[in-house]
Amino acid sequence: MTIDLAALPPDFLWGTATSAYQIEGAVAEDGRSPSIWDTFSHTPGKIAGNDNGDIACDHYHRWREDIALMRRLGVDAYRLSIAWPRVLPGGDGPVNPKGLAFYDELTDGLLQAGITPSVTLYHWDLPQVLQDRGGWPERDTALAFAEYASVVAERLGDRVTHWATLNEPSCSAWIGHLEGTMAPGWTDLTAAVRASYHLLLGHGLAVRAIRAAAPGAEVGIVNNLSTVHAATDRDEDVRAARRLDGHVNRWWLDPVHGRGFPADMREVYGVELPERAGDMAVIAAPLDWLGLNYYFPVTVADDPSAPAPRVRTVRRLGVPRTGMDWEVDASGIETLLLRLTDEYGPRRIFVTENGSAYPDVVRPDGTVHDPERQEYLERHLAACASAARKGAPLAGYFAWSLLDNFEWAYGYDRRFGLVHVDYRTQARTIKGSGHRYAEIVRAHRERGRRAA
Repeated sequence: MTIDLAALPPDFLWGTATSAYQIEGAVAEDGRSPSIWDTFSHTPGKIAGNDNGDIACDHYHRWREDIALMRRLGVDAYRLSIAWPRVLPGGDGPVNPKGLAFYDELTDGLLQAGITPSVTLYHWDLPQVLQDRGGWPERDTALAFAEYASVVAERLGDRVTHWATLNEPSCSAWIGHLEGTMAPGWTDLTAAVRASYHLLLGHGLAVRAIRAAAPGAEVGIVNNLSTVHAATDRDEDVRAARRLDGHVNRWWLDPVHGRGFPADMREVYGVELPERAGDMAVIAAPLDWLGLNYYFPVTVADDPSAPAPRVRTVRRLGVPRTGMDWEVDASGIETLLLRLTDEYGPRRIFVTENGSAYPDVVRPDGTVHDPERQEYLERHLAACASAARKGAPLAGYFAWSLLDNFEWAYGYDRRFGLVHVDYRTQARTIKGSGHRYAEIVRAHRERGRRAA
């Protein structure tokens, strides 16, 4: 399919993304302490197949091989996350030199390969010791996060300029503390709302800490957003869609843009926020960029019997779905890019995650043919280019994911990678979608050379 590559700026960043717990393995090596995901994944019945991230993709030992794969894909950026319990095993306090040394070496390896590191400080792996003290529902965790951010920025800030504080804080708060299907596995609305507040407070404190430690740093936050549709035009369903939009989108966007937490959602939750004087200004620290993770739209109907936000999802018939059973709708990413542009006016937007899981099969010749993932990629990139043509300040795209990996509660059953991983042998194979992504990157780069 045709992608309007001319709509994307010449310096557009083409990247891939991963997260520490999903790929690193080596969970007990070189001083790393357990995270809440180590605890959760080792709790029987929490993860499909009782899988865990103990080994994952063994990236901790195979990172040079993985950088070589990135070079073969031709990407010029790599979004990685730092494992907090690898750097500060106690959550705060003494630094683990071996933990920092790993990211030091990885950063240098990326730069030597001509690949820009984009560092996310928190991708859900809270040190278990902090969870034992109360976790994100407690203010002290936000303070510890700022300390951790300062440590990492002081060490890597001379080479890393692109920083994200949090990845998808909505998942940490709502899925981890309200729905209970992600770590720490709680189902407590009050705890979830308090966690949401302290996650964003931690974000604001970390923005300050990063900039203090690394002048010139470009700092953003990454949110997982969805387009939300009412199942019918009944007033009840329209209001339900508004509530879900507040739950998954506005609750996370409004505070960091200086608008405070949405009043309608505070009423829906009915939980008093643990606010102190000056917090809102901290949370609204100016951003250099905004990160958008997009996977699927949501259609909802009113359900007064359901927990907040009192909605139920509705399955639309005849709509294609991924192997995650998520709807495929590329128009949603364009809609969100334009909405972010119009309503929040970010300086730049990066699509920090976008991808699809399908059941892959390695063919007898050793190749992996994944036409559905390739089509998903092409359609979403075309939608991104369309949004850029219409004025969205889109500065880069990070495909999720570089590698098949530990897919949280789904274990190793769902594969998102541009690169197939044989978990028994750790052999890596670039899929058809990976080769197609490389072609798109190359075509955009060649267009830029011709225009120069």
